[in-house]
Amino acid sequence: MTTYLADKAEDLTVEGPSARFTYRRMGPQGGVPLILLNRLRGTIDWWDPEFLDYLAADHDVILFDNVGVGYTDGEPRDSLEGFAEGAVEFIEALGLAHVDLLGWSLGGIVAQRVAVRRPELVRKLIVAGSGPAGWVPGAPPMSEKVLGIMSKPDCGDQDDMMHLFYPDTDAARAAGRDHFSHVSTRLAARGPGISEPAANGQLAAVGMLLAVPFDEMRAGLEAIKQPVLYANGLHDVLIPAHNSYIAVQHLDNATLVLYTGAGHAFLFQYAKAFTKQVADFLSA
Repeated sequence: MTTYLADKAEDLTVEGPSARFTYRRMGPQGGVPLILLNRLRGTIDWWDPEFLDYLAADHDVILFDNVGVGYTDGEPRDSLEGFAEGAVEFIEALGLAHVDLLGWSLGGIVAQRVAVRRPELVRKLIVAGSGPAGWVPGAPPMSEKVLGIMSKPDCGDQDDMMHLFYPDTDAARAAGRDHFSHVSTRLAARGPGISEPAANGQLAAVGMLLAVPFDEMRAGLEAIKQPVLYANGLHDVLIPAHNSYIAVQHLDNATLVLYTGAGHAFLFQYAKAFTKQVADFLSA
């Protein structure tokens, strides 16, 4: 089994106004840190360590659990504003004046909101497997199978996650099995998962986001002035690549990258290629 440096990163804590945040930090310090914001029902144990090792080769990378999620205590939030507020609390608790943000899935929507709320805090923004906060015209609807999986109280079944994250091809499924193998070291330690109140709060927030009208969504995108890298898998069944294509049309300074043969977890399937793209974007 491959040994990853990310699996050896220790759990650190910092006190914020609403919670004692748990985080992990890796890579060389001294530049602008890259803060990772996680997906729906994900904790820091679910970040793929191969992906983290590539990211942290040349960057100061920080991943954390938001208020009331996983290792972090506090009352779970149930709105986009609450998640963004928690992220800002964490960044300020670390005493960081400037950060880059990489948000995956729900984390990508949160990252964009942080960039609008606190533009002086965010230098650059990476939105992965995500989209804007609101209804995207022309977006294909979720399938009944996806909706059924999303409605389950516990979305940790590997077959369900494979369907949500990877297309039904031999290459993608092999990448999915690799991902589950990579995260098994952290998961075997049986750290705290996401609680039912935290999961329900996130699902409630997603429901509210889907009801945001197009004009409000467009205004939110147009308020982002930082450079943005948007990336997605072409076969994402959760947040379709269509949403990324629409989003970049309303951003001042955006790059769009799409990965063929990949879905929601393209960032792990194409970890080496995507992290190089991230490194080039951050250094430009």
